[in-house]
Amino acid sequence: MRNLIVAAIASLFIVNAAFAADSGCEAKAMSKDGKPLAGAAKAASIKKCEKEAETTASCEAKALSKDGKPLAGAAKNSFVKKCAADTKK
Repeated sequence: MRNLIVAAIASLFIVNAAFAADSGCEAKAMSKDGKPLAGAAKAASIKKCEKEAETTASCEAKALSKDGKPLAGAAKNSFVKKCAADTKK
């Protein structure tokens, strides 16, 4: 019985974490005056946010020096910014 209760509580935390991960872009879907977006505007905002997050993640994976070591700090930030800008063109 105790194992069942522990398993149920653990599954609640896992489900909650999954919903929290999905709501990152949803939480950013706000209008200019700070009110939450709704309908098509919200869907478009979430789609744009997810695409930008995917592009950034892709560019961060490519941020390597000439000898194959991962970039860090300002060099990494500059590379990711340029990579993301080139991807949008």
